[in-house]
Amino acid sequence: MENILECQNLVKFFPGCLALNSVNLTVPKGRIVGLLGPNGSGKSTMIKLANGLITPTSGKILIDGMEPGIETKKMISYLPERTYLNDWMNVNNMIEFFADFYQDFNKQKAYDMLRRLGVDPSHRLKTMSKGTKEKVQLILVMSREAKLYLLDEPIGGVDPAARDYILDTIISNYSEDATIIISTHLIADVEKVLDEVIFINQGNIVLTSTVDDIREKENKSVDALFREVFKC
Repeated sequence: MENILECQNLVKFFPGCLALNSVNLTVPKGRIVGLLGPNGSGKSTMIKLANGLITPTSGKILIDGMEPGIETKKMISYLPERTYLNDWMNVNNMIEFFADFYQDFNKQKAYDMLRRLGVDPSHRLKTMSKGTKEKVQLILVMSREAKLYLLDEPIGGVDPAARDYILDTIISNYSEDATIIISTHLIADVEKVLDEVIFINQGNIVLTSTVDDIREKENKSVDALFREVFKC
């Protein structure tokens, strides 16, 4: 199976902080992968490196065999941890903006997801709750026909009742040959949709495994194993 993402001795230093420590990692195509770790473990740093927003201190990160750049940005749909959309815009404006900016954006898919999540596309962002803003941003990201979706804490600000629906939205709106990497610390909520997991702590990869192997070999859920590995 081909890999969509590969890290080769990947190191990232910030002033006074080693965010990633010689990470070696491969992520195959066509999988939903959980990038799991406590706050400050290096999850967002890895996602930003993959998206070309920051550069490695040393080593390499490759997207479909290429270093991050113009070509890889065409194939990545990125959901950042913080909302970046303009408050004055309504959802219709945002959809037109994304459709103009991304050739692979599917407007019909976006409007269908808005309807199913009960979001009025005529409303401005500044009138919405934090959770609704996150729904809108996720819908925009998942409406692209991308090869790789990088989702940084996609359900962190959403109420528990909406989380299952949003996860269903994620898994029902991407093609089977695409890959989704979900960065989160809400393990119990996302576990049911994951094929594989990567445990990361203090910039080091602690574990990589399929979810099935964890359940069979450890006789535990991913959430239970995560709590055991990362207990204080």
